[in-house]
Amino acid sequence: MTATSEGDSMSEYAPTHFKEHIRTVEDFPKPGIRFYDIAPLIGNGAVFAASIEAMARPLEGEVDKVVGFDARGFLFGGALATRLGVGLVMLRKPGKLPGEVLEVSYDLEYGTNSLQLQADVLSAGDRVVLVDDVIATGGTAIAGVDLVEQAGATVTEFCAVIDLPDLGGSARIAERVPVRTLVQYESGE
Repeated sequence: MTATSEGDSMSEYAPTHFKEHIRTVEDFPKPGIRFYDIAPLIGNGAVFAASIEAMARPLEGEVDKVVGFDARGFLFGGALATRLGVGLVMLRKPGKLPGEVLEVSYDLEYGTNSLQLQADVLSAGDRVVLVDDVIATGGTAIAGVDLVEQAGATVTEFCAVIDLPDLGGSARIAERVPVRTLVQYESGE
């Protein structure tokens, strides 16, 4: 399965067009970067609820846990877990979780970073969906897949609000697990 766009299966459940509720901000956080701001989407209760419903429907009865990425993935992950009636697991930046943790480092354009997962929050055989707000180059997502698998669980899919396919992340992730998104932004959009 590859990333979906507004006309595909994920949005058929949505009563609105999600792109209308995502603000494009040029030159943020630095010159040359185009930032897609989800604040208007999550700030509108009906639209936010529709986005969670669009994410949830194909997952009903298919997952045991939702795994959200620090930090915007927690917004969608928490709501999705509640909607599905399953638990939420947090992937955090180093030093944010107590107890024994599993850790994976990954490369960024400008260096490296790490993600951590508490060692006892997933069980062998758990079926999980990974959730974040945006797919860019895919490094963070792949690290999340690695952590979940290291814990003995299975990733059923990676789900995000926004896909930036020109950056190649969704294709990288799809080599490992299925990918679904609410919207895609091509170059110049």
